[in-house]
Amino acid sequence: MDFSNLDILDEFFGTGDSSPIMMLVWIIPIILFVFYGQRIQLIITSGDIKKKLAELEQFRNDSRNELIQYVKKNLAAKDNVTQKFDRFFDYFTVMPVDIDPNGIIPKIHRLIRSREDTTRKQIQSLFSEIDTMEITKIQNLLEVVTYLQLLHRIVRHLFLTAKKQNNYPMILPLQMMLPFIMEQAEALKDAMSAFKQGQPIGDGIGPFVVGEMMLGTKKQKVELETVYSESKFEGRKLILLKAEGPYATVGRPGEATEFLVKQYKPDIIVMVDAALKLEGEDSGEVAQGFGAAIGGIGTDRFKIEEIATKSNIPVFSIVIKQSVKDAITLMKKEIADQMSNVKNQVHEIITDNTKSNQTVLVIGVGNTLGVAQ
Repeated sequence: MDFSNLDILDEFFGTGDSSPIMMLVWIIPIILFVFYGQRIQLIITSGDIKKKLAELEQFRNDSRNELIQYVKKNLAAKDNVTQKFDRFFDYFTVMPVDIDPNGIIPKIHRLIRSREDTTRKQIQSLFSEIDTMEITKIQNLLEVVTYLQLLHRIVRHLFLTAKKQNNYPMILPLQMMLPFIMEQAEALKDAMSAFKQGQPIGDGIGPFVVGEMMLGTKKQKVELETVYSESKFEGRKLILLKAEGPYATVGRPGEATEFLVKQYKPDIIVMVDAALKLEGEDSGEVAQGFGAAIGGIGTDRFKIEEIATKSNIPVFSIVIKQSVKDAITLMKKEIADQMSNVKNQVHEIITDNTKSNQTVLVIGVGNTLGVAQ
C-alpha cells in the first residue's frame, strides 16, 4: 500500500501557523499565565526576597555578636549582658495619640527623653565601672542592632504574609522597597566599626566645623552632653553650640537653643548639619538655605523654630550633602575637606546679615563622635 500521498504528518507538524502543534505552543503558555500567572510571579519574586531576607538576618546576627563581643572584651560586666541586651533589642516606643495634634510635640519630646534617660541608666547599671564615652558608644550600638532587627522582622512579616495568602500584589510594594531597605541595612552594618572605635562619622561634620571654631575658647555645659562657648568675629559676638565631644551623642540642641536665646538674644541663628544627597549629587557638596536644618523625630527642630519665631530671629542653614552610608560610617576625606569651606560660608552669612556689635548663635548639629571642641 502506498502512503506517499498522505499529508497527515504535514498537517500536524508542518511549519505553517495553522499547524495544531504550533497553535498549542501559543495557547498553552497563555492559559498558564491567565490561571497561574500570579503564582509564577510570586515564586520568582520570592526567591530574590528570600536571599535579601537571609542577608538582613545575617546583618542583624553579626551586629549583635559584634556588640556583645565588644562589651565582654572592653568592659567589666556585673552579670550576663547577653540576656539583658537581647531584651534591649526588643524595646519599643508607643507614640502618643495624634487624633488631636494640639500639644503632641511636648508629649513626644518627653517620651523620647524618658527612653534615652532610662536606657542610659540601664547601661550604667550593667557594669561595675563605665565612663560617659563608653555609655554613649553602647547606646549607639544598641540603636544599630535594634533597627536592624526591626527591619528584618518587618520584611519577614510582609514576605510571609504575602506567601501565606499567595498574594502577588501584596508582595509588590516589598519588592519595590527592598533596595532602599538593604541600602540602609548595609550602612548600619558598616557603621558598627566606627562606633566601636570612636571614629568621626559623616554626620559629625556640623560639630566638626563648630568645634574647630571653639578652639581656644572656654567651654560651658548648657544641657546634658551639650556645650557652648563665646567667641568674636569682626566685631560680632558668636555663641557657638554643639554636642559635647568626643562622645557618641547629638546632645540636646533644642533645650540648649531655648536657654541661649533667652540669655543672649541673638540677632540671627546659623545651623550647620549633614543632609542626605540626591542621586547624581556628590558627597561633600555644600548648600545654603533657610530654616532649622536638623533631623531626628522633630522635637528639637520644633523647639528651635518655636523660640526663633517668638523672638523674631532669622534662621540660616548650611548643609553638607552625603549618602545614608556616608552619614553613619567613618567620615570620608571629601566630607572632612569641606570644613574650611563651610566655616568661610558661616562667616559670609554672619557678615552679610548682621552688623558690628550684634550677636550670632552658631549651632553644629549632628553626632559628635570622635569630634572634640
